[in-house]
Amino acid sequence: MTASGTDLLICTTEAVAGREVLQTLGLVRGATVRAKHIGTDIVASLRNLVGGEMTGYSSLLAGAREQALDRMIDEARGLGANAVIGFRMETSAIMNGASEIVAYGTAVRLS
Repeated sequence: MTASGTDLLICTTEAVAGREVLQTLGLVRGATVRAKHIGTDIVASLRNLVGGEMTGYSSLLAGAREQALDRMIDEARGLGANAVIGFRMETSAIMNGASEIVAYGTAVRLS
């Protein structure tokens, strides 16, 4: 995948077909912590009664994933990378109502 608005290649694999890793620059990561809003909780509670997607939470997490990805990309660019391999994204609850999203991988220079 090429991140939107960038020529930095991001892939989950450790190698890219037809390309050689010329230099490994190191671990890059981006993280953000987001907390839910009381209004979102109220709507989600109602949605929980009737079922369906909790769009407020979906939107919150989508924004958090994009921010973590953008921060990782900025760090990779700062190292002079043209790709990130072994890309992963994780989330964890750090307290009731707040989650951390972390995007990470290995910054490299590809041929």
